[in-house]
Amino acid sequence: MLFYLHTMMTYIGRFAPSPSGPLHFGSLIAAIGSYLRARAQQGSWLVRIEDIDPPREQPGAAAQILRTLERFSLHWDGEVIYQSQRHERYQAILDELYQQGKTYHCCCTRAQIQAAGGFYPGTCRDKQYPPLNAAVRLRVDAPCLSFQDQLLGLITVEPRLASEDFILKRRDGLFAYNLAVVIDDADCGVTEVVRGADLLEPTVRQITLYQQLGWPVPDWLHLPLALQQNGLKLSKQNHAPAIDEWPVVETLCQALLFLGQTLPDDITDMTAESLLHWAVEHWQLSSIPTTASVHHDQENITFKSGNLT
Repeated sequence: MLFYLHTMMTYIGRFAPSPSGPLHFGSLIAAIGSYLRARAQQGSWLVRIEDIDPPREQPGAAAQILRTLERFSLHWDGEVIYQSQRHERYQAILDELYQQGKTYHCCCTRAQIQAAGGFYPGTCRDKQYPPLNAAVRLRVDAPCLSFQDQLLGLITVEPRLASEDFILKRRDGLFAYNLAVVIDDADCGVTEVVRGADLLEPTVRQITLYQQLGWPVPDWLHLPLALQQNGLKLSKQNHAPAIDEWPVVETLCQALLFLGQTLPDDITDMTAESLLHWAVEHWQLSSIPTTASVHHDQENITFKSGNLT
């Protein structure tokens, strides 16, 4: 297990990109937001590569992501964690849950679930299927329906989604995101999860798993998403441009403005290191907008942000 010593350092944050492509501006927002949040509280900031879904991964992307973080002077603490190296740990936790009667094997297809209304109705709960060609689902008898976000306040999720027996291991043998992220964050002693608002809904499932395992639940802080002009999230799937060659200081300034933070009066002679140091000292959680959009126009970036209505 990876338990970090956090008796001397109470705050532990992290940035956990998937290597499905290079970093883009949207992922930079999550990186900078989590970095500043940790450093402003004299905490540590970890980096984890979430490489548990090989079909979606791009060769060389993990190393490229780390080089980009270093280029932007986002230096992490400790060694980089790779989920692909933690399969034994994930399986050990799955075995424990199964022995406790908290999971079961499911043979239902996506088509069958869609035909049942889109939410899994518990078809295989009591059928005692063997593990061959079956997914592993968590028995959700006491779902988490809401949680407190440090920026957005009380978040309540669709009860049918929160109550669904969700997958911890897929039929193809790959470990599910919700399982791996909970185990990794718990093992590293993460005290607050800072990430994009596109992950609001999975949070209730992760809290449910924390509770089933009897582990302390971290705090949550979901940052505004960077959007394209057409309203779609900036993402690798939507072909968001890589930031590898973007000017570092100027791009950091754009990211800080996106997060509602102030800039120094004069950045002429500032390096990435000095700008981030300034940003840590002037970090204001209350200044982060609850909704935001970004428009990419080849070489120009303009930002729009506003409050949640």
